[in-house]
Amino acid sequence: MILIKDKWTFKLNLSKYIIVFILVALMIFSGILSPAFLKPRNILNIFWQTSYVGIIAIGITFVMIAGGIDLSVGSMVALLGALAIQSVNKFGDSALSVFLSILLTYGLGILLGFGTGLLTTKGKIPAFVTTLGGMAIYRSLVLNFANGGVYMTISRKYSDIGMKFVLGLPLPMIVFIAYAIVAYILLDKTKFGRHVYAVGANETAALYSAIKVDMVRTLTYVVSGVSVATSAVLLSSMMSSVSSSSTGNGFELDAIAAAVIGGTSLSGGKGSVFGTFFGALILGVINNMLVMLNVAVYLQGMVKGLIIIAAVLLQNLRKE
Repeated sequence: MILIKDKWTFKLNLSKYIIVFILVALMIFSGILSPAFLKPRNILNIFWQTSYVGIIAIGITFVMIAGGIDLSVGSMVALLGALAIQSVNKFGDSALSVFLSILLTYGLGILLGFGTGLLTTKGKIPAFVTTLGGMAIYRSLVLNFANGGVYMTISRKYSDIGMKFVLGLPLPMIVFIAYAIVAYILLDKTKFGRHVYAVGANETAALYSAIKVDMVRTLTYVVSGVSVATSAVLLSSMMSSVSSSSTGNGFELDAIAAAVIGGTSLSGGKGSVFGTFFGALILGVINNMLVMLNVAVYLQGMVKGLIIIAAVLLQNLRKE
């Protein structure tokens, strides 16, 4: 009996940590193809560049586990980033104005997430349609207010946020790690997290268990909104600008890919912050290698699409 239990525990641990082994193997393989890949500065850059999508992917993980989807995150990054820049320009270059701008950005992120959740749950609109509509609306607003141009910040203090280093590490990387830890605790160690899994696994059973399904699903979109706001502040401050036409483009694909690579099911009820964290890093390594190998930019989207299909296919094969 003990041997059977130990064997089952080993299989569970192997299934959980296999994504770490895949990341390590991929890095070794990349290092063989290009020795410059394993240089500490390049590894740091991968982590840094992955942070923006990784934070969003963590938020999407909550949504997907609860049985939803969010296609609006890329356009929302541009909208929230533009709001942060425009508001700090309006308030002036002071610590208080930066704080108020960030607060306003998070407020809108929470509001948009809450609105999406209500439309999906109370409005009975499929999440795909709601968030697809949101993607078009947010991008149109950003383009309209900038006349298709670029939002530029005049605040030095705001720009310093995105370029700040702490103990030799870029702030976005530190925020990504800290955010993953907090999200892991929220999803795996709280009642809310257990309810998210229950809703995604079996909505009817969750209802009979007195779980407020609509509230749980709505809150997952709020988490997604907070994630997007965090990424938008870090990205817009690092760039000191937001392009109305290109900022955030493809973020929804990358975020969903990171979650799926990490084991999150598109049908809900399964996934983890741990898996998404390493899934985002795997995607970052792949993106970096595509650049180093001079793969055409136009083909990189195809590679990501194939990765998503392969990850979902692998999940389906495991179920059988």
